[in-house]
Amino acid sequence: MTAHTDPAHTDPVHTDPVLPVLRTALHEELPHARQLRRQLHARPQRSGDESQTRDLVLAELPGGQNADLVADTGAVVRIGAAGAAVAIRAELDALPVREQTGVTWAADNGLMHACGHDVHMAALVAIARAVHRVRPATPLVAVLQPREETYPAGAKDVVSSGILDAHDVVAMLGAHVQPTLPERSVACTPGAVNAAADEFVVTMHGAGGHAAYPHLNRDAVLAVAQCVVSLQQLVSRDSDPMTPAVVTVSSIKAGEAPNITPSTAVARGVLRSLSMVHRSYMHDRLRAVATGIAQVHGCSATVEITNGEPVLRNDPALTDSTSSYLRDLGYQVSDGYRSCGADDFAYFAERFASLMLFVGVGDGSGPPLHHPEFLPDDGAVDRVADAMLAGYLAAAGAADRSAKTTAERR
Repeated sequence: MTAHTDPAHTDPVHTDPVLPVLRTALHEELPHARQLRRQLHARPQRSGDESQTRDLVLAELPGGQNADLVADTGAVVRIGAAGAAVAIRAELDALPVREQTGVTWAADNGLMHACGHDVHMAALVAIARAVHRVRPATPLVAVLQPREETYPAGAKDVVSSGILDAHDVVAMLGAHVQPTLPERSVACTPGAVNAAADEFVVTMHGAGGHAAYPHLNRDAVLAVAQCVVSLQQLVSRDSDPMTPAVVTVSSIKAGEAPNITPSTAVARGVLRSLSMVHRSYMHDRLRAVATGIAQVHGCSATVEITNGEPVLRNDPALTDSTSSYLRDLGYQVSDGYRSCGADDFAYFAERFASLMLFVGVGDGSGPPLHHPEFLPDDGAVDRVADAMLAGYLAAAGAADRSAKTTAERR
């Protein structure tokens, strides 16, 4: 791997003796990890049906034969002795996207790792094998998580199972490729970095009839159309412009024939916010807007809101320490990247001191995430593994300090 340099930071901050040893071991594992990434990429599996992917990764992990199975098709593997541990998550599932990259190792089953999960899994294998070889004081728990792309969220099931508590996990790490960030950078941002993600269904109930006699009907189509327009104003006119939020109507369904006014019309969409308080407010306003517009048109409205992932918040202390390690590893560090994207890693962050890192794999000019042509280069495995290494060392230091404090109190 070519070393990255940051002109603004050339002198190491840390004298951690584990850093150079562990990074050397990690780099020796990377060639194998790149090949594993290609195997995983060529054999994607749908959310909830990832058992073959899980088993392939387990076969590459030290102690994988003794894994604890969790969340139906997921697994947890401990590397190291007893005591407080640091966990790193990698996602198992692929997307229902037909690949158009043209590489010889492209998937051909109508599914695709178009969100970088193949890279994340391979990088986790590399860091886990390096930790196994070096045997640092803090154990690593590898979390192979299913169902990141769909509901019910795999991360929520892993947390509620109690398996991470049983392994004495004190910090949780994740790293995600991000094509809008340049290859020499890693976003390590404190606080909210991904939005709470909810889905909504608005059903307008009117009175159907002959389309030539609109005065005898109660037009649910007109009501839902006005509702769609008004919902856009929840962000532009009903929301603090300093609080990021998104309302998107992505589906409208009504009627079957041109000469019949349907009795119902349905709009579906997503609502996202980087504030849990604002999230609740937006829910209330969405219901009020739909109900009010329905009444104006002589209709009634049914509003269903399905809560998805909460806001993903990075632990400030863990973020700060990891940033220093990343600079020592030669990466440019950004502390301002946030998005209204969502990730069920947020459920881990609700329970543990957590950090989600975004690793640059482009400059924003190429295909985005979830695109049939999205394909990070093999070097993305190296960069994601480095990010995981930085987070692991930062979290391990915090775990060691916590253990010492607990021992002193006894």
